[in-house]
Amino acid sequence: MICLALLVFCLIERQVRQALGPEQTMSGLYPDNRRVRPTGRMILYHLDSLMLRPGTATDPPTILISQGVQAHLLELLGIDETRPRWLET
Repeated sequence: MICLALLVFCLIERQVRQALGPEQTMSGLYPDNRRVRPTGRMILYHLDSLMLRPGTATDPPTILISQGVQAHLLELLGIDETRPRWLET
């Protein structure tokens, strides 16, 4: 289980860095907005407060975003907050 968790952790970091392109730095991860290379720890720290609004028969579930950096990270990870992947069949 630990190996699987570390693999997912590393893949998240790799995906964000690749999506950023050759520069591989972003701002918003620290309060002073300095540009840094995102680490898996920083990414998960900023995504830990995400919430999922349950769906209804007419309204699909949606990821609720409370910070701009969360939206940017989800975009870099290729996740649409209005249609989470785990809901697709």
